[in-house]
Amino acid sequence: MIQINQLSKKYNGTTVLQIDNLSIPKGQSFGLVGNNGAGKTTFFSLLLDLIQPTTGEIINNEIPVSTSENWKSFTTSFIDESFLIGYLTPEEYFNFIGDLRGQNKAEIDALLQKHQDFFNGEILENKKYLRDLSKGNQKKVGIIAALIGNPEVVVLDEPFANLDPTTVNRLKKIIKELAENPKTTILVSSHDLQHTVEVCDRIVVLNKGEVVKDIITSDETLQELEAFFAV
Repeated sequence: MIQINQLSKKYNGTTVLQIDNLSIPKGQSFGLVGNNGAGKTTFFSLLLDLIQPTTGEIINNEIPVSTSENWKSFTTSFIDESFLIGYLTPEEYFNFIGDLRGQNKAEIDALLQKHQDFFNGEILENKKYLRDLSKGNQKKVGIIAALIGNPEVVVLDEPFANLDPTTVNRLKKIIKELAENPKTTILVSSHDLQHTVEVCDRIVVLNKGEVVKDIITSDETLQELEAFFAV
């Protein structure tokens, strides 16, 4: 379980995120939506200890994120291409991440083989550095690298952006398969309401840094969200 208690983040006296209480149960696929500046990336940055909260805390499976690093052994993420190492090839990067997570080459190769369709022949064995790949292909590398080591918590920020329609559909299938594991918690933030509703059990809407909706996904969820953002 991920527990958020009295969490806030301020910059120069301006509050950009204020979440008093929020619980994300283990095994839930959790979607975060909101307009630009709503606080989605700030929340994920706090969850990953990339920035420090002004007040409050995030507890990841009973481990305080900002005061311990033990949560890193079971938590993975892809926020943007800055997470990559540009002077490595995709194969070198996958092996580097695998080594960090205690995976041998056979385990890494098995994961890459499983997701060959997602790569669409554009990632492996092309002898290109990550910095020379398109934004979409960099994202493919980052997302699959986040799956190395069977993590219990997977955080994906705007995973559908810069991907072609075929790859988006393949990614949705990957996320749905992950969500079938009751031990895996998935957090996805996106501007795309339809994609998020399709892959998430629960949707939280942020507006100006605050939770304004918390919805268990149903057949009516997409319509409800579209009506909210149409105002």
